[in-house]
Amino acid sequence: MRSLSVTRIHPLTRLRIVAELFKLRLATLVVVSAAFGYLTGVGDVSFAQLLVLCVGGTLLTGGSNGLNQVWEREADQLMARTAGRPLPTARLSVTESIIWSGTAAILGVFLLWYFLNTASGVLGLLAFFIYVFLYTPLKKVTNLAVFVGAIPGAIPPMLGYVAATNDYGIEAGSLFAMQFMWQFPHFWAIAWVLHEDYQKAGYHLLPLREGKTSRSAFIILMYTLFMIPVSLMPAIFPIGAPVCGPAAQAVAVLCGLGMAWYAFRLWRDRQPASAKRLMFASFFYLPAVQLAYWLDRI
Repeated sequence: MRSLSVTRIHPLTRLRIVAELFKLRLATLVVVSAAFGYLTGVGDVSFAQLLVLCVGGTLLTGGSNGLNQVWEREADQLMARTAGRPLPTARLSVTESIIWSGTAAILGVFLLWYFLNTASGVLGLLAFFIYVFLYTPLKKVTNLAVFVGAIPGAIPPMLGYVAATNDYGIEAGSLFAMQFMWQFPHFWAIAWVLHEDYQKAGYHLLPLREGKTSRSAFIILMYTLFMIPVSLMPAIFPIGAPVCGPAAQAVAVLCGLGMAWYAFRLWRDRQPASAKRLMFASFFYLPAVQLAYWLDRI
């Protein structure tokens, strides 16, 4: 195993490496989801609040990603997908990574808590704790870690809605439920593509430990199909004041059926190419449905 001693790097280059540690592209997707939750919940948009939500969410997500990589630095050395990260390549030390990540996470929670509302700060802190201290270590123990990881993964739209309304009600819960169910076909498609790489680090993250079998693919298909009725919850359960209307329901159903088609193809052929198509379909599904929720409410 390579030494993790750190080389000397120019300060500006180090900042770019910290951005890599924070996985800012992934953090951006998370923040977009939170922003859609905010826009769905708010009557009159406060751009100051929206800015705080985006900055705080980015810092919190980046800090969570960084501490995740501190936990997994040795496993990351073993996988082709992660061997080039800042810690395995010794471009950042463990101490630096903890300081940068911890500071970002604390500042992110503070911004949400102090400048938005207590409820937002609590949700952000909960997502941080579950992701870093439960999901991350469980990945080595059980494939049920995917269920645990789906909780913080589904909090962003709920957090955004709560930031706008200061209310943990069923409306916010329905947004959480949709993204919670979306996590499973999305992550399992990624795990299917990267299964052999994950195995090098001792991760078994597909639905069944037997790996890329017809039974695992069938479970992915079933979760994808179940995602469709769950995506209608924002239109059905908040009786009297639904989060969205018929147009958003139609978009959610059509996008869900599109994902289900790719999940069906994966069940039929169990090929990595089919898993990739499902993965890319899931990347399209989430912003498309959340955008529809918002636009249908305007």
